[in-house]
Amino acid sequence: MNSLDADLVIWLNGLSGNVVIFDDLMRLVASDYLMPLTFSLGMLALWLSGRNPVERAKYQLATLVGISALALSNGAVWLINITWDRPRPFVDHGDQLNLLFYPPTDPSFPANPVAIGFASAAAAWSVNRKFGWWLFAAATVYGFSRLYAGVFYPTDIIGGAIVGVAVFGFTTYLRRFLEPLVTTFIRLIRGLSAA
Repeated sequence: MNSLDADLVIWLNGLSGNVVIFDDLMRLVASDYLMPLTFSLGMLALWLSGRNPVERAKYQLATLVGISALALSNGAVWLINITWDRPRPFVDHGDQLNLLFYPPTDPSFPANPVAIGFASAAAAWSVNRKFGWWLFAAATVYGFSRLYAGVFYPTDIIGGAIVGVAVFGFTTYLRRFLEPLVTTFIRLIRGLSAA
């Protein structure tokens, strides 16, 4: 599998350098700014959504669970990283890759940005399927851009997606035990006119 992983990232990254506009677009999408801002705005839109108070409360609950999943996804990725220090593709195959992104220093597996994207997409999908599918598509494009840029292997992207969705599921399960606190928090925020 590791050979297939390397072959795929080398082949895909080998397409870079042919169309400058596409390379620039991939750099923009792979950046640390555009997609994280997209997911943050997605969470804000989810927080402000809902046609009536009951639906709004449902969306806000999903937003809180999604934000918690983002934080816990970072923790889960960190725990995996200290357990397994997988080198980045440009470290193992630097002479065969055209790096379109700055060289990150953290381990490759799982892809932390993808975990965060998929956690926020799962939160949106839990209350609004259409919006959730758009965020899943954005998270997939984000992962693809990082793969194209030569900073992740395909299995890093898949691993990040699994971590993000699994942590969201765990956070949803955990919310049931913290339910009175979560509902009280939403009421408090509403009392401050932030919801």
